Amino acid sequence: MKLTALVFVTLDGVYQGPGGRDEDTRGGFERGGWMAPFSDEETGAFITAAYAGMDAMLLGRVTFDIWANYWPKHHGDDPISDGINVLPKYVPSTTLKDPAWQNTHVIDGDVEAKVRELKAQPGRDLLLQGSGVLLQWLLEHDLVDELQLVIHPVVLGDGLRLFPDHGQTHRLELLHSKATPNGVMLQTYRPAGRATFGTAEG
Repeated sequence: MKLTALVFVTLDGVYQGPGGRDEDTRGGFERGGWMAPFSDEETGAFITAAYAGMDAMLLGRVTFDIWANYWPKHHGDDPISDGINVLPKYVPSTTLKDPAWQNTHVIDGDVEAKVRELKAQPGRDLLLQGSGVLLQWLLEHDLVDELQLVIHPVVLGDGLRLFPDHGQTHRLELLHSKATPNGVMLQTYRPAGRATFGTAEG
């Protein structure tokens, strides 16, 4: 399977609380729900296509806890809710025990080894949604095959950011780019090693 990460971010790189004001209030964050004003059909189609192409999900613990309280109660006949509820969900955690949500599998040992094992299995996408802390770790360990950024035209000035102030360099190859009518940028990248540096010539 290919490890594909789908992330909603703002122009200043915030991934925290896109779906609602009280979705993720870590650190006293009060600016959640920033996606709503920019919803349009093209963004929805891009997101739906990502879910329609997955055979399993990889979720961080915070995202899992948010979703486990919502999605089991909102199961519909569509690729997003059906896929989230039915397909295997893998959650790295040392504290999550016996999750009640169907088809949830806890990774409580060597996360890198398990992710590589999952990636070696036949299938389409192993989809990571949100889960910014886990995504940072996966990028650091060169485990991400494709990065889909849904960039919203808003600057929050607060919140958890996808790319830390200090960390590993990443060079990305652009595979797809599109702007929606509401100004959302749909960007698909393939990690392509480390950044290179030089001197710009006038």
